Amino acid sequence: MRRRRSLTHTHPWAAGALAAGILVLPLTAPTTPEAAAAPASPTAAPTAASATVFYYTKTKNWTDHHLHYAPDGGSWTTAPGTRMEAACADWVKLTVDLGSAAGLKATFNDGKGVWDNNGGRNYSLGTGNITVKDGVVAHSDPCAGPGGGSGNEATVYYSTQTLGWTTANLHYQPAGGSWTAAPGVGMEAACAGWWKRTVGLGSATSLKAAFNNGNGVWDNNNGSDYTLRSGASTVRNNTVTANAKDPCAAGEPDTEAPTVPAGVRANATGTSVVVSWNAATDDTGVTRYQVTRTGGTRGTTVTDVTSTVLSDTGLEENTAYTYTVKALDAAGNTSAASAPASATTGKKPPAPATGAPLGTDPRKDPIYFVMTARFNDGDSSNNRGGSQHVKSGNAANDDPMFRGDFKGLVERLDYIKALGFSAVWITPVVLNRSDYDFHGYHGYDFYEVDARLESAGATYQDLIDAAHAKGMKIYQDVVYNHSSRWGAKGLFTPTVYGVRDSQWSWLYDEKNAGFEYDGLTVETKSGKSYYNGDLWSTAEPAGNTCLNWGRPTGAKSPEGYTIYNCQWPNPTSGMFPKAYYHNCWIGNWEGEDSRSCWLHDDLADFDTESAPVQNYLIGAYDKYIDMGVDGFRVDTAVHIPRVTWNRRFLPAIQERVTQKFGAEAAKNFFVFGEVAAFVNDKWNRGSVNHSAQFYTWKERKEYSADDARAALEQYDHENGQGTGNQPTSTNAFLNGNTYHAPDHSRFSGMNIIDMRMHMNFGDAHNAFHNGKDSDDSVNDATYNVVYVDSHDYGPNKSSTRYSEGTDAWAENMALMWTFRGIPTLYYGSEIEFQKGQRIDCGPTCPLATTGRAYYGDHLAGSVTASGFGTVASAGGRVATTLAQPLVKHLQRLNLIRRAVPALQTGQYSTEGVSGGMAFKRRYTAGGTDSFALVTVTGSATYTGIPNGTYRDAVTGDTRTVSNGSLSVGAPGKGNLRVYVLDGPGKIGTDGPYLK
Repeated sequence: MRRRRSLTHTHPWAAGALAAGILVLPLTAPTTPEAAAAPASPTAAPTAASATVFYYTKTKNWTDHHLHYAPDGGSWTTAPGTRMEAACADWVKLTVDLGSAAGLKATFNDGKGVWDNNGGRNYSLGTGNITVKDGVVAHSDPCAGPGGGSGNEATVYYSTQTLGWTTANLHYQPAGGSWTAAPGVGMEAACAGWWKRTVGLGSATSLKAAFNNGNGVWDNNNGSDYTLRSGASTVRNNTVTANAKDPCAAGEPDTEAPTVPAGVRANATGTSVVVSWNAATDDTGVTRYQVTRTGGTRGTTVTDVTSTVLSDTGLEENTAYTYTVKALDAAGNTSAASAPASATTGKKPPAPATGAPLGTDPRKDPIYFVMTARFNDGDSSNNRGGSQHVKSGNAANDDPMFRGDFKGLVERLDYIKALGFSAVWITPVVLNRSDYDFHGYHGYDFYEVDARLESAGATYQDLIDAAHAKGMKIYQDVVYNHSSRWGAKGLFTPTVYGVRDSQWSWLYDEKNAGFEYDGLTVETKSGKSYYNGDLWSTAEPAGNTCLNWGRPTGAKSPEGYTIYNCQWPNPTSGMFPKAYYHNCWIGNWEGEDSRSCWLHDDLADFDTESAPVQNYLIGAYDKYIDMGVDGFRVDTAVHIPRVTWNRRFLPAIQERVTQKFGAEAAKNFFVFGEVAAFVNDKWNRGSVNHSAQFYTWKERKEYSADDARAALEQYDHENGQGTGNQPTSTNAFLNGNTYHAPDHSRFSGMNIIDMRMHMNFGDAHNAFHNGKDSDDSVNDATYNVVYVDSHDYGPNKSSTRYSEGTDAWAENMALMWTFRGIPTLYYGSEIEFQKGQRIDCGPTCPLATTGRAYYGDHLAGSVTASGFGTVASAGGRVATTLAQPLVKHLQRLNLIRRAVPALQTGQYSTEGVSGGMAFKRRYTAGGTDSFALVTVTGSATYTGIPNGTYRDAVTGDTRTVSNGSLSVGAPGKGNLRVYVLDGPGKIGTDGPYLK
């Protein structure tokens, strides 16, 4: 598990500067961490203009040692140089006068023609005490140290495994003695990641110590220094172990077997069985599991897996199978077999239909965002209100939270197409479980589509296929960061304490061993589709880690009922195993813990650096890729480290799409992440790790092979680099008037929602200028998803749906459909649906009063689209909806954008452009060369542009440019001008704004 921690060994800024090759100076004098002057070392300290060079002799068979050197800017000594004198055991030294030089070049030899010249490069040395040992240069006096060589000794082992130091020095003070001269004595490499030094203490039995890398970076135990005893001690990650074993010694053989896996469960669906179990434990760690299956005509099989889930497919029909599980560690120690679990298969299901993504450039497809359960109801039999149906007020409105469905969406794809949209972003489809889960973000079974969304003839696959048949894409909202509070079926589901006494029987449904929750089916004993009898127990479950199981807390509910420990899932009770979930609450939303702790008690935070979790999620989302979805919108992307995205999840997506549909489809499989940054800054309060553009880049350095450690290393490194040392890109920008091929070699695979424009869309002018300001830090801002408001927030983190008026909406749309990025609209905004209403208030008020209200009433009737942005026929209420002014505005904007390639995939520039929201765009590829001049609302002048004939796509006005200049009058708020070089002229008919 990743935990938030402080860096006591170095300042983050110093670590970043070192990585960049910058000399780091101490923050304040003196140079030691203790702010106390250290006495002179036994070897006379050299003057500021001298260097004392120590050379290690133990690995050479030389009988004599010479230093051949040249002060910087000066001449070399006469070969073989100056004989060095004995310093202490295994070392010789020579102090040389450097005059005004700041250092020296040096080589060493035995006086008989055998040289050490650093592999032909010579050594570059500075001033002061310098050691050269086996090709490694450090700054210390290896012979210094109070206490001499008699009396007590301390052997100190120091770990730099998480620091990246190439040398280590021990700066110390025997009890009652004096500190060594900074930076102390050089430590010897002991084994990978460990350094060692034995020092004499005289009569003392302990010492104070600090460590440094010889270049100004210190670990002084957060200013407290380390207290070490005589004998052997280890210091690792700020932890001291006294009387320690040699960390480099060969360890004792591992003979301890893991614990027996518990909680083995087997569930059959058709001719497949999903087997899951609780993680076993081991003193060195479980590396894999062996699952043994018996039954059927094929005999016994043994399968190795690294997660705690096995999906066993292709089995015989109507056959009983039994499974046992063993756990193994790296040494091959094997646990006993688990208790058996059995399941009986049914009939072989028909082969599932699969689709294929459309595979075209996503920038060509404006996006319409729907909350499926609130959009349009095609099948009332799958409507469900949940446990909060009456309390919320939804029952009084006959408005169950699960109301819309895939059937209703399929029936209104022509409405969305008639608006001009060719991509539909839908909320998550996986089976959810909570008191308020219609939105889809409380995933429970990631491998199953929520039955409350499907109908006969309108499955999720049917929706994908129907959209593709109309030339429309489906972008599926996906969640990698968290599950429901009830965990993730097939990975881990917690058991809570519950007693069906006179106080709590209303809450805990009677157990029904033969019933399995699917969100839709009503359990007969309770009469509920939200049955919970499988989630609680009065008996403590095997392997329970929840603290004080079932004991009264001493608190009472509002009704006066006794509250018990472990009665409700939460991260700090021990109810969720660390192998799968983080065990903390977020304390700092711009801190490391925002990536490694829970957001809310409804959102159990996955340990996404855990291999079993990664396997579970990758396997789940492979299923939807195989169905032919066209892309993923990634929820809460910022709450997972970028290095985990770049190492695990993003490559897995690309690999699966490539495997199923080919490289071109993978290139255009559109992944766009929600990196929520609710500030107006270019960088989110100065934290690069919490800024949207950060996630569009690959990593710039290698980190630990361990994902949890790598996440911390990446966070610290990039924080140290700061905002000024992040990569930049010209992929969104024209070079003057010229389009250039974008460089995506450093692209991570994740595009982003443009949070900065979203935050500033209270005014289109602000959104435009803030968006431009961020584009150089995004890998390619032409792929940014741009919206005004959503199911979460309006501009400036408003909790209400956008209500600045129709003119402001028209102006925002005119900008979004012509500026770089992919325009996106939240359902109903085309008629200012629910404007000014609070977007969400949880289950405490009727959904009908919120921004998540049911939209289907506005879609009643029939509609057929003749193209993107055109209507063949419409009748009933939907015809009235399609006649609204913003609908007409949208339709024409979509027609214009589709006709001008520069507005879809072009780069842009404001060079030589005057005007409030004015820019030029160009796209050049193959036989296409599209150049457009755009101004929104206000007037503009363009200079230095190519000569030729320009035609306005809005009015049809034609201008001939012969002097590289074109001026355009102000078209008015919500209106715009799009002058296209050799363009087609007027596109569409005049409407309420475009005229």
